[in-house]
Amino acid sequence: MTQLLAASVVLVLAAAVIVAVMHRQEIRDHFSGLGYEPTPRVEQLREDLSLTDAGDRIFLATRPTVDAGTEFNDRCAGVDHAEQGHVLGCYKEDRIHLFEVRDERIDGIVEVTAAHELLHAAYGRLGEGDRTALAERLRREYERLAEDDPELRERMSVYEHLSDGAFANELHSVLGTEVRELPPWLEEHFGRWLSDRDALVDRFVEYHSVFVALQDRADELQEEMSALREEVERRKADYDVAVDEFNAEANDFAARNGRAEFADDPEEFERIRSELDARRGELEEVLEGLQADIDRYNALREQLAALSEVSSELEQQLNSELAPVTTRPDE
Repeated sequence: MTQLLAASVVLVLAAAVIVAVMHRQEIRDHFSGLGYEPTPRVEQLREDLSLTDAGDRIFLATRPTVDAGTEFNDRCAGVDHAEQGHVLGCYKEDRIHLFEVRDERIDGIVEVTAAHELLHAAYGRLGEGDRTALAERLRREYERLAEDDPELRERMSVYEHLSDGAFANELHSVLGTEVRELPPWLEEHFGRWLSDRDALVDRFVEYHSVFVALQDRADELQEEMSALREEVERRKADYDVAVDEFNAEANDFAARNGRAEFADDPEEFERIRSELDARRGELEEVLEGLQADIDRYNALREQLAALSEVSSELEQQLNSELAPVTTRPDE
């Protein structure tokens, strides 16, 4: 009986060891999250991201911070700025650090960045064999998607200098947070950590559309201004030629009149004078039209300057290098 009991204990311990080995990362994450007290901002992110239990466990294990000041730059020092134009978050040494953006016009950018970094953490927790297999499938899916989505290809072009593995890691986060239509297998994959990925993509589309709309309108204005400038310059050149011709003929008419050439032919005098008056009126109308188009061009330029100012404001909101020195630690 004692031997049977001992054997049972051994089997139980062996089973416990097997379970511990199989779930060692989950266990490690559980203990990493112990003692970490999320700030109200981090708690808000946890709620807004609609994480699964596995996603929430990883998020807490990374002990995320949210900083609005220069402390974020210290925490993410060394991160390649080519990654996003501006570094808004980083996953470094198994920690997630986020830059706080409070501009309501681009609300949602912190949440999407948090999910992006979370997926980096999740990707890093996969076994090496699983990562290798996933990287190959991700690359194939990317090539398929990019055929009909040049914006996605442009988005990923900033990562082309990375190794295949690092590129796949970034692709994993981009697809999971920014691309709506994905194959079922990939939706299931991301569903391990994100329970409402569609809502997350909605957030991305909402703030991304602000930048897209600004750029599209700026492109429209620049195109309209370029065409208008060419037209005004052409018409101005024609106007200058017409004015020179008019002045030459008007001066000739005045000289002839001064020599009394029309003394015996008042009808010819009236004919030429009337023609010159009509041409003067036409030239004045052309000049008024040119001035109206010049005013229109200047108005378009003011619109472009206003758009540039808005774009600059948003860029400043995303530039952690311009953050105030006074910081609010968010441990």
